[in-house]
Amino acid sequence: MGDVAMTVPVLSALLNQYPQIEVTVLTKKLFLPIFSGLENVNVFEADVKKRHKGLVGLWRLYQELKSLQIDAVADLHNVLRSRILQKYFGLGKTPFAQVDKGRAEKKALTRNKNKIFKQLKSTHQRYADVFTELGFPVDLKRTKLLERIQLSENVLELVRQDANKWVGIAPFAAHEGKMYPLYLMKEVIQKLNNTNKYKILLFGGGAHEVKQLEAIAKEGEHVLNMAGRLNLKEELSLISNLDVMLSMDSGNSHLAANYGIPVITIWGVTHPFAGFYPFGQSKEHALLANRERYPLIPTSVYGNKLPAGYETAMETITPQQVIDKIITLLEG
Repeated sequence: MGDVAMTVPVLSALLNQYPQIEVTVLTKKLFLPIFSGLENVNVFEADVKKRHKGLVGLWRLYQELKSLQIDAVADLHNVLRSRILQKYFGLGKTPFAQVDKGRAEKKALTRNKNKIFKQLKSTHQRYADVFTELGFPVDLKRTKLLERIQLSENVLELVRQDANKWVGIAPFAAHEGKMYPLYLMKEVIQKLNNTNKYKILLFGGGAHEVKQLEAIAKEGEHVLNMAGRLNLKEELSLISNLDVMLSMDSGNSHLAANYGIPVITIWGVTHPFAGFYPFGQSKEHALLANRERYPLIPTSVYGNKLPAGYETAMETITPQQVIDKIITLLEG
């Protein structure tokens, strides 16, 4: 979801610079709401589990896309399915540009020996480069962030609007190496709750996460679990109305950044240098594990490699540091 969310600022800049063009985004059904705030954007569902499964399904998908009279294709994913589509579009000589993921640079950044520790090109810029290759140079300074979404009655009923500022917290990540220890996150939540100044809204997904968040919410008067209660459209509307979002290096940070919500990110064995920092956010909003004690950071691009002894890397970020960062942003 994070990779998908990061396409939004790029598409916004593209459309702002070239209002005469029309964009069709090919994505999975789950992600359709992510693009709802963009004008001149149509979304086409890729049903990769059924209708568009396998080579035959991708040929069917190509035929359906071909009927839209597409002039050029920007592949912002560069995976096996999109490479197969490239072959099909090549039959009709449709211009087709693919994102350069910078695999060699990222390997140098994440390897244990002879690590080249430097800032790499942002993923947003890599996406923009694809459109440049197609003849549409994109200036990311021309990005117009998504507008706040009016909350539905269902969301308002769950959140119970009051005068307190809204703090979103997304404590989970796809891999353990990117997740702040839950016992420390509970301390952050409890101390924020005890100020009686903030409403803390918890985000997550999956039955196991929902269960854990429900238990955490029961421990705080001002803590509410949103996981499992909202569809993505409703969740995005709530995120767009937050005062701040606290997230790991994960999808929720990008979703919030697309609406211009201040985002505080906590980084473990991954690092902003890999290019996945939330769009338009100050680098001061990032809390990083101590590289002097854990010099192999970043150990991987996605946080899926956790060397022995690095399980406690995120413990070098104290709950008070997190709290101070949140309060500084909220109280100025």
